[in-house]
Amino acid sequence: MQLIKSVKDFDLKNIFDCGQCFRWNEEEDGSYTGTAFGRTVNMSFEPDCEGGCSGRLIIDGADEEDFENIWKKYLDLDRDYSFIKETLGNRDEVIKEAICKGEGIRLLNQDNWETLISFIVSQNNNIPRIKKCIEGLCEKFGEELPEYRGKKRYAFPGYDVLSKVTLEDLADIKLGYRAEYIIRTAQTVAEDEGRMLYALNSMPLKDAYDYLVSLQGVGPKVANCILLFAIEKYESFPIDVWMRRVMNYLYGFPENDMKGMAAFARETYGENGGFAQQYLFYYMREITL
Repeated sequence: MQLIKSVKDFDLKNIFDCGQCFRWNEEEDGSYTGTAFGRTVNMSFEPDCEGGCSGRLIIDGADEEDFENIWKKYLDLDRDYSFIKETLGNRDEVIKEAICKGEGIRLLNQDNWETLISFIVSQNNNIPRIKKCIEGLCEKFGEELPEYRGKKRYAFPGYDVLSKVTLEDLADIKLGYRAEYIIRTAQTVAEDEGRMLYALNSMPLKDAYDYLVSLQGVGPKVANCILLFAIEKYESFPIDVWMRRVMNYLYGFPENDMKGMAAFARETYGENGGFAQQYLFYYMREITL
């Protein structure tokens, strides 16, 4: 089954390769195959004009019900990105140029639990290794899903499963020190069957942040990534080593002045801080590669 939708402000590569998700892989034809919310699909995009960000989104493996229940929200398709780009573009020339380079970026609305563990895995790690570790967790502990295009697929393992594993169980996935964080965080989340974790979306930002940093392996950067990529706190502005370089290069901040960077983001970008972060992240990557 195949679903076709008209979309705008949309670019698959800019969405799936900007560090916000780790279970999507580019195919030879430029499409992306991935698994989210227990579904595996392939997404391709046919622009109305060469290099454009408006056109036809083709989702192979989804029907209209899946689109309405999963993919429309996951891809943030109800949001007017033209308004966000206009609002941010009026802030300064740097972000205006970054937006031009990052046309088609969208913030994904991912599962809270999967995003929590994925960004614990991401600490001091590169994207290929992060992806390998996450797939290792899924293949070993996740529920087997229907095969897709001749390949076995697995759901992300739940906190109920990972709360019961041992360090020995995780050894062959090569998670290093992160393995203990995953087990202990899974045990904490399982204590109330995930109720607190999934209530974060309706909480004030500070309360959600405080809960996340109380979990094993979650510091300020990881917490802000989870807040932005799953909890729908779009004022969040994650600052990792790469973003410190971005803010140093583009705005002149000393790389160790993370408080200054965060204050600048709050004052300059306000409720759209997370969108600005993604545009700046992508822009810096493009001009330095």
